[in-house]
Amino acid sequence: MFDGFYGRLRQQTGDRWLHYIHHPFVRQLADGTLPASAFRRYLTQDYLFLIHFARAYALLVSKFQTLPEMRAATRSLNAIVDELPLHLRYCAQWGLTGKEMAAETEAPETLNYTRYVLDIGHAGDALDLLTALMPCVAGYAEIGIGLLNDTQTVLTGNPYAAWIENYGDPLYLSGVQASLTLFENLAVQRGGASRFEALAGIFATATRLETAFWQMGLDAASTMPEAR
Repeated sequence: MFDGFYGRLRQQTGDRWLHYIHHPFVRQLADGTLPASAFRRYLTQDYLFLIHFARAYALLVSKFQTLPEMRAATRSLNAIVDELPLHLRYCAQWGLTGKEMAAETEAPETLNYTRYVLDIGHAGDALDLLTALMPCVAGYAEIGIGLLNDTQTVLTGNPYAAWIENYGDPLYLSGVQASLTLFENLAVQRGGASRFEALAGIFATATRLETAFWQMGLDAASTMPEAR
């Protein structure tokens, strides 16, 4: 799944990518030790993030000129929009309501990441925009698969087991594969090889912003009281 042009970008990102997929936030999810306040902060900001992520995919649709490409991008857009009610139901298990999360102020990390992706989309073409989206789309799949196959991951009694299983679920992974296929085709059509340096810069920046998003959640554990 993680080869081709995407694999080249991932490899080029080096240690920055490894820090993203093995961040302490992720490791604490895996062993169930992540403070609940950190996870609630993450869930709230992720809800706001997903709204802008949907906007980015709507923008991506407008960047295409052929119906097959538009349909592929629209499927990803619909998947995000359809995910929001599921996200809300999951958040409710953590005492978070849609109204409360919608009223929450966007964290600087959320603003930085989402507006960067949208800015790339407005300034560049479909390949630029999809490059900025891929660290999230494919990165979460790699994290999900990695955690499910890691013997050190605790699922029994882990309050974050459902989150882990969601991102390793075959249905989610099939959507990721569809996005990767679109990306690989686009890289061929839009001269990705000749633009590699610039695209690698976009990919690396998005990866750094993803990592900062994890850290934002982790930092909340030291500033927010634990709910009982």
